[in-house]
Amino acid sequence: MTPIQFTFSSGFMLGLAGLAFHRTHLLSALLCLEGMMLSLFIALSLWTMQLTATNFSVSPMLLLAFSACEASTGLALLVATARTHGTDRLQSLNLLQC
Repeated sequence: MTPIQFTFSSGFMLGLAGLAFHRTHLLSALLCLEGMMLSLFIALSLWTMQLTATNFSVSPMLLLAFSACEASTGLALLVATARTHGTDRLQSLNLLQC
């Protein structure tokens, strides 16, 4: 494994660990997801540049588009949660109270 691959895989694993273990606020979960998507985007971009194939050049842009959609949906949910519950703490959310 090259140092560049190790860097991006460890960045992804740190984001995954942050998402799994620090679930107190919705904003911290969204930041961990964005860190994971950023490391995936950079790793996929470097992979397509190393292959020098034009067939795979669309995949980083597609991942970036899905990441932007995920971020906008997450922020919309954050605003809606903060308005209805008064906080973004994940422990105050209950699916049974809808």
